[in-house]
Parts: sequence; structure tokens; C-alpha cells
Amino acid sequence: MKLDAKIPEGRLEDKWRNYQLKSQLINPANKKKLNIIVVGSGLAGAGAAATLAELGYDVKCFCYQDSARRAHSVAAQGGINAAKNYQHDGDSVYRMFHDTLKGGDFRSREANTYRLAELSSPLIDHFVQQGVPFAREYGGTLVNRSFGGVQVQRTFYARGQTGQQLLLAAYSQLYKMVKAKKVVMYPRSEMLDLVVINGKAKGIIVRDLVSGQLKRFAADAVVLATGGYSRVFRLSTLAIGCNGSALWKAHKKGAFFAAPSFTQIHPTALPQSSEAQSKLTLMSESLRNDGRIWVPQQQDDTRNANAIPDAERDYYLERKYPSFGNLAPRDIASRAAKERIDAGFGVGKLKNAVYLDFQHAIKKFGLDSIKDRYGNLFDMYHKITGIDAYQQPMMISPAAHFSMGGLWVDYELMTTIPGLYAIGECNFSDHGANRLGANSLLQASIDGYFILPNTINNYLATESKAPSYTCDHPEFEQTEREVQSHIKKILAINGSRTVDHFHRALGKIMWQECAMSRNKTGLEKAIEEIKDIKTAFWNDVKVTGASNELNTELEKALRLADFIELAQLMCKDALDREESCGAHFREEFQTHDGEALRKDDEYGYVSAWEYNDGHFKLHKEALEFEFVQPTVRSYK
Repeated sequence: MKLDAKIPEGRLEDKWRNYQLKSQLINPANKKKLNIIVVGSGLAGAGAAATLAELGYDVKCFCYQDSARRAHSVAAQGGINAAKNYQHDGDSVYRMFHDTLKGGDFRSREANTYRLAELSSPLIDHFVQQGVPFAREYGGTLVNRSFGGVQVQRTFYARGQTGQQLLLAAYSQLYKMVKAKKVVMYPRSEMLDLVVINGKAKGIIVRDLVSGQLKRFAADAVVLATGGYSRVFRLSTLAIGCNGSALWKAHKKGAFFAAPSFTQIHPTALPQSSEAQSKLTLMSESLRNDGRIWVPQQQDDTRNANAIPDAERDYYLERKYPSFGNLAPRDIASRAAKERIDAGFGVGKLKNAVYLDFQHAIKKFGLDSIKDRYGNLFDMYHKITGIDAYQQPMMISPAAHFSMGGLWVDYELMTTIPGLYAIGECNFSDHGANRLGANSLLQASIDGYFILPNTINNYLATESKAPSYTCDHPEFEQTEREVQSHIKKILAINGSRTVDHFHRALGKIMWQECAMSRNKTGLEKAIEEIKDIKTAFWNDVKVTGASNELNTELEKALRLADFIELAQLMCKDALDREESCGAHFREEFQTHDGEALRKDDEYGYVSAWEYNDGHFKLHKEALEFEFVQPTVRSYK
């Protein structure tokens, strides 16, 4: 199958406009006859559902949480990028595009990345009009701060709770459409499979998480907005319920999975404190604006942080990357922290952390200023650790965070299954091998509000003339039967070990062999060990309870079964790519000073994997750089 990205012709700055000029339109009266399913209610899903309903489509929106307000977009803290150049520091759409392309180590499409930067400015205006309380200067102008990988200030923020404020705005628009009876909301409902009829996505099978009942839903198009899959590592900054099952089910039905091994490790999370821990807590990257990261110069230093004089501290990011310092990109900052920790300079009870110190900033700007910028983050840190970070440094550590990989999509955000779209973090579209901070909220919002509502018309314009299908179609019956059989199989095992036991084992393998750094030997070993976990899981897992009731153990087991298979593909993808780029750091391919060594002539493509009965076939979408030539990615 040839991958067609459908990139419009013309100059970089004209491509999106040219696309819109040539795209098909649908009569408002005909839109009322078309049905769209949106799975997920975060920024991407809520934005898409609300906007599509405003356009006149009949929309059904599903989320596994008890309310759309609890979608994981709420957890994003630091901000959202936009090239408005309010600071007059040289920013522009082109500079933001270049920063994003370079930050992703030249492993994303130019056209998609430019569109992300181009639409960032109107998106901020859109959110302001919805009432998002962005921070402002004394005179009323919106204020910006910096994030990693850039040398300008383009990040708009609402203290340390930007994701929450943006989600509340999107939620208000979504429920405006619910009240207008243009969107039907299905909370506590989880998609368990995709229904494909004659090669096109035509519906989903859903499990009611309260009653356990399986339900069928038909539509003319299906939109996945289900977030990332970093819970494959078990310990991550994601909420416990976050999973990759919707993506994986779509992949097994024919949607190609792109760059699955491109997963981001965030440099500023709270360190793991015990084996029993179930998740990690994110501390916003915005803290790196004013906080300085360091470790003691002496190995295994047991002194209190404040007792270590400045001359005996190693501000290693400032030392290694003087041009960007503490605002080096996330992949670089995470690897640098791991290197110091592995070398014996880690701090904390388990020696698995580094310090993030605000004493210099407090002396320079005053305590009130720092409280105003980051107060809720300091409060959260104090509640979790009991440490007052105004008085002594925070302790932070790298943690699994974001998925740059996801379902392969073209310029229209459609997958390789006609009628199936993937938006937000669940597609691979804009970030390449590494995402710059504050581009996550941006991509999710732009995909949902601005891009999908313009591109889905091209497909639905033709589908409006095609026959529609109901839930009585044999393919719905067959897919539901397969889901029921899958559930019965898991419940019937009745083994001796818990789901968490297997997830813990999987997470350790993935963290050790397929996280911040990888090598051929470790990846080959991981693939074999994951096969053993899969065999043991299907022979010895114990899932209590029944299928026709609220059963969180069953939910976890179904998701873990998918994670195990996804982990195999992640390791295979990492093994296949014999280069280092962004978050994919193969130890065999690095420069003399330990930086990533790309091989543009051999690996300048997006890896898109096709599922074939437990095996994976690689397809390559060649990345053509027409406007920016890839260069060595240096932040020194």
C-alpha cells in the first residue's frame, strides 16, 4: 500500500489556504443527515465534537470518565505555544515552525508542522473569546514565558493550570451543544473495537463501564481523540485510566501505526519513591524558566541541599548546553539527568533524582513574584512530599510522559482506514521524534477546533451519496461477538497473578530497554521477555468479578492485553531504526560527545506499521524537506 500524505501544492505558507480553497463543501441541510462518532472528550475530542455539532452534524461523544471535565488534558500545567510575538523578541510563524521541526529532529512533515505554527495565533484569540483566564501584564496584554528548545517567549499560560482552564472552555462549548441536543454524550463508556464495513470505518462497539453491557453505535465517520499510550511503561505522568486500546483496536483493523517507539520522557516529574507506586506526578516544565537544575559535584553526597555551597554544585545543563541551559529540550534534559544519576550523583532517598532550585530566582525577583507564577505547583509539591520548595530545592526525575508516535494520518488527519480520523496525541502528525514543551495543548486544540472540521467534509461529501449502515449490519454482530469472546477468554483464565503484577513486569522491561536509551542487545532481549509476559498473562492472570457489572480489574486486564502487544511493536520499531533522533536514542549511534547521531539518508522517513495476524509489516513515508534542510541538532 502506497502512503499518500495528501500534502497540498504551493509555497509552505500557502498550503493550508490552497487546501481549503479546493476542499469540498456540504450543504447545511445535508450535514444534518450525517452522523459522526467522537471517541474522547479532552481538548481534541471536546473541541471536535462541539465544532462539528455547530456545523450541523449529528455527533455522539464517548469518554470512559464520569465527566468530560476529567479528560486528561486537565493535567497539562505549563502553557500553550503561539507565534504572536507579543514580547517583540523576534518570534514569527516561520521561527516557531523551524523550532518545532528542529525540536522533533527532522522526523515530521514540513506541511503539518507549519500548519501547527500558522494556526497557533488565531487559536489564542479563540480561547480568549471563550473566557480562558490567561496571565496578563499590568496593562492587560497577555504575557508569555519560555519553554524548552526555544530562545523566545511564546508560551501563554494560566499559572500552572493551563490545561484545566482550556479544558473547561472546551467543556463549556461541548455542553452547550449537548444542551442544544446536537451532541449526545456517553460518559463511563469505553470503546472496545472498531467496526469496518467494506473497508470503511462505520461504527464502534462500546462497553458500558457501570453495567458491563456491550452496545453498538453506527456512524458515517469515526474520530479517535483518545490521547497517548505512555502507560505502557506503567509508571508515567498519565492518569491510571489512560490507555492505548482504542488505537490498538483500530491498528488491528487496518490503521497503520506510525513511529510507535517515539515516546517522550519528561525531565521534571517527582521521583519514584517505592515499588508499590502506581503513577508519577508531573511538575510543569515551566518551572525550568526560573529554577536551576543541579546535582552535587561529589558522588553520594548526603548533605542537606542548602548545606552544599554553590562552588560544589554541578549545574550540568548550564555547563553542557550554555546557549539553552535549563531550557534545553526535554529529550536532552532527561538524558542528561539520567547520565548524572547513573554516574552516582543522584539525590534523594533512592538516589534517583536531581535538584530543581529556586533560591536564585527568589533572590532576584522576590518571593511574591515566584508565588504568583508557580504558586499552585509549589503547593502541590508540598502536599505530596511535605517539603517547602520555597525554602529548599525540589527533587525531580525523568518520567514517561507523551507519545509522539500514534496512528498514521495524512494531511487531512485521516488514517489508512477511510472514514477513521485520529486527532491530538493519538496521531503521530506534528512532533517528529520529540515534542517541544507547550505544543501538546496546541496540537490537540488545533486538530479538534480548526483542522478536522475543515478536512472531514472531503470524505463526508462522498459518503452522503453512499448507502448508510445500521447497527443491525452483520459486521456489527460479528465484531460484538469477537469482543464478547475476548472478554470471556480473559475471565476464564482464573490464574494466580494479578493484572498489576504483569503490568509491573512489562513496565520494568520497557523502562530499562525502550525508554531514554536503547541498544540492539537490550531491545532483542526485551522482545523475547515481552513474549514470555504475554504467554504468562494469557495462562495465569486472575481477573475477579464478572463482565456484566462495574469491574475495574477487567478494564485493566483488557487494556494491559493491548499494551503487551503494543510494547512488542514499540521495541521492534526501535530496533529497526538504527540511528539516534530525538527521544529515540540508540546507544550505538551517538557523536563523540554523547549527542544523537541521525542518519538522514537511511532513516529520513516515517515508519508506518501494518498489523498482520500478530506480525508487523513496515511501510515508509519518505520525508521530503523542500523548505528547510535538516541540520545537526545542537543546543550548545
